[in-house]
Amino acid sequence: MTNALTPKPWIAGIHAYVPGKAAGDDGRVVAKLSANENPLGCSPLAMAAIAKAEHPSRYPDGDSTALRAALGAHYAIDPAQIIMGAGSGELLYLAASGYAGPGDEVLFSQYSFSLYDIVARRCGAEPVEAPASDYANDVDALLAKVTPQTRVVLVANPNNPTGTYLPRSEIARLHAGLLGDVLLVLDQAYAEYVAPEDDDGSLELAAAYSNVLVTRTFSKAYGLAGERVGWGTGSVELIAVLNRLRGAFNVSNTAQAIALAALGDQDFVEQSRRHNAEVRARFAAAIAALGNHGLRMVPSEANFVLVVFEGALTGKAAYLALAEAGYMTRWFGSIPEAVRITIGTAEEMDAIAAILRSAAEAAK
Repeated sequence: MTNALTPKPWIAGIHAYVPGKAAGDDGRVVAKLSANENPLGCSPLAMAAIAKAEHPSRYPDGDSTALRAALGAHYAIDPAQIIMGAGSGELLYLAASGYAGPGDEVLFSQYSFSLYDIVARRCGAEPVEAPASDYANDVDALLAKVTPQTRVVLVANPNNPTGTYLPRSEIARLHAGLLGDVLLVLDQAYAEYVAPEDDDGSLELAAAYSNVLVTRTFSKAYGLAGERVGWGTGSVELIAVLNRLRGAFNVSNTAQAIALAALGDQDFVEQSRRHNAEVRARFAAAIAALGNHGLRMVPSEANFVLVVFEGALTGKAAYLALAEAGYMTRWFGSIPEAVRITIGTAEEMDAIAAILRSAAEAAK
């Protein structure tokens, strides 16, 4: 018998989440394009709301009542079917903890958000990875990996870090292939960047079925990454389970006030979507022009792109060349042949394209 403090055995398999670097090893940074932040900042209304927030000496409304009511009015959802989180990441943890544990499986796709593996292991469940199809979620591959032990399926749409997108028909087909005792979590952190006519129907599924949870965030298109505000929607019964698990007072006074103001400025959200679509298309054309050097961009519906390097210039070398010039991007050991680049300003993306061209030509 030992008297040493011992963690649960599954904790040893968790590798702490690694965020995108804010600066190079020398401290230099021209543009931080490693964390999918909004290059336009946030709504002026959100900034003005800081002064109107409840005094820091007061606990926040633990139920985020006003914010949930506003979200309900905006999306035509009963506020009782909405839960707030400290970022949508907290809601992913709650979903896994509420419905999976030791002996269960949490399923997600290859090249998915790196947090998913942590989400599964944190509750003692087994993470299961389905093969992707050219860096995209593959519905048939996901369904083929479902077993009697599968309790939660996590799907990001658009997918992070690849930017790929499943249309409404594929999301519906995935849900139809799951039994009612499997929770489908549709992680829509980048949903506001998708053209409205291409909506994948996730909110409709969450309204119609008891085994669907949709998570969204104010961190991306709303530009509130530093405030940590996420929200989710599902059946009343599902939300009640997650509310039993979430932290008390998990969204601060200031965060609630800023998010409420940001939600009221949909013009800013639309401006962010249009800016992203225009600059992303311009950058895609620049990368396509480098196809003879082995560069290609995975089609993206998000505010970032995955550039794949299949010629003399490697993914790691490209990442280092950008970092040396002060442009911070993401290079993943799990996708060594690629670099994820947040869509910044037009000037920043033009500069990145020029750096990649020079690096590719030098690598020949």
